[in-house]
Formats: sequence, structure tokens, C-alpha cells
Amino acid sequence: MVNENNQPSGSPKIKILLVEDDPFLLSMYNTKFELESFKVVTAEDGEKGLKLALKELPDVILLDIMLPRMDGFEVLKALKADKRTSRIPVILLTNLSQKEKVKEGLSLGADDYLIKAHFMPSEVVEKIKKLINK
Repeated sequence: MVNENNQPSGSPKIKILLVEDDPFLLSMYNTKFELESFKVVTAEDGEKGLKLALKELPDVILLDIMLPRMDGFEVLKALKADKRTSRIPVILLTNLSQKEKVKEGLSLGADDYLIKAHFMPSEVVEKIKKLINK
């Protein structure tokens, strides 16, 4: 038997770490993911996000680039350098749309690069589901 997320009933929820410094976006995405039956862990800055990634070992990480304390590229480098987190898929969710930023993010190991203004939360959820079901 499977639930609406095509997961076996009783299976653990997909755990997402959402690292975002905008309180409105953090709340909006948190609500959307919880409605989709994901377990959500949040951080408002890069340093906290990295600590939570190492502690929680989420199934996927949504990471902003422009963050206080430690930017998203620094967090991504640290995640990919640590054997505990190196295989966790990371999706950069940002407003930085310059080609060189996209290229840098993907070259550092991000699995996808989404421009916030171009994607509705429901589309981000679908991207995550596809990524996890690969």
C-alpha cells in the first residue's frame, strides 16, 4: 500500500532541510512541504544550515545562496567535502540568475539550480519528488 507521495504506508517521511533567511519564504515553503507530508527542518543562516545538515542528515537540502554568516556556496562546498553529507542532493533556490552563478553552483555539486521568481512552491515540490525518486 502506498500513500499520496508514492511512499509505502508507514514509511518514514522525506526529510527536507530548508536554508532560507527570508522569514516569509521560509514559512511559505515550510507550510507547503508539510502539506505534502514532508518532514521539514529549517535554518535562517548558512552556519546553522550546515550544523543542521550534519545533525539531521536530511534526504534533500534546499539552499539559498545569499545567506548571513555563511553563504550558500560555502555551505555547499562544506556539505560536498564531508562524507556524511556529500551524497545528499542539494537544490539551490535563489534569486541570483546570472549564468556564472548558476554554473558555479552546479560545478560545486548542486543537483539543481532554481530561480525563486520562476518557480511556484508546488513546482519546487515536484522537482524534489523527481530528484528523490531518481
